[in-house]
Amino acid sequence: MFSRTATDEVDVVHTGDTLPMAPTNPADDAQLTAELRSVAASARRRALRDGDRQIDTAHVLHSLLEADPAAREACGGQLVRVLGYLAQRSIGYGIRWHGSVEESGALQAVTSGTAGWSPAAATAMRAAVARAHSHGRPQADGGDLLATLAADPRCRAVEVLRSAGVEVSGHLDDGTVAS
Repeated sequence: MFSRTATDEVDVVHTGDTLPMAPTNPADDAQLTAELRSVAASARRRALRDGDRQIDTAHVLHSLLEADPAAREACGGQLVRVLGYLAQRSIGYGIRWHGSVEESGALQAVTSGTAGWSPAAATAMRAAVARAHSHGRPQADGGDLLATLAADPRCRAVEVLRSAGVEVSGHLDDGTVAS
């Protein structure tokens, strides 16, 4: 599914026969819907505002929930609680993450060292593109990103979801996250 190549001394991750995802700024990638590019840009602003070195999956989840009604709906009755955990990350919940790199594992078998993105967040963005392509769509959308975030049981986004009482399914092709 993923292959790693080097071009002009910059690592680029290819998803199948598609064009490479921009290695330095996933928010500029044409393989993302306009909404998802906005989510990526918002996650970057959120990380900067929080003083974090990297955009992690919790930043991405927070931005996705703000932008995508389907993602909010997928959290069921726990949405307010999820947003509460995400909003207090710099003053309480999540403060232990400040200044550290998100180490996940499940999805980050291949990373390209995308500047400014945690390995788990960069991998989730790439996996969302691969998921869209596997479903015959040229661009990843919020549902693809939510599914790839939820598929990594050790990422910060899933930690937040579980802490808020959202049961995260490992099989998200039907769009269901909460049960």
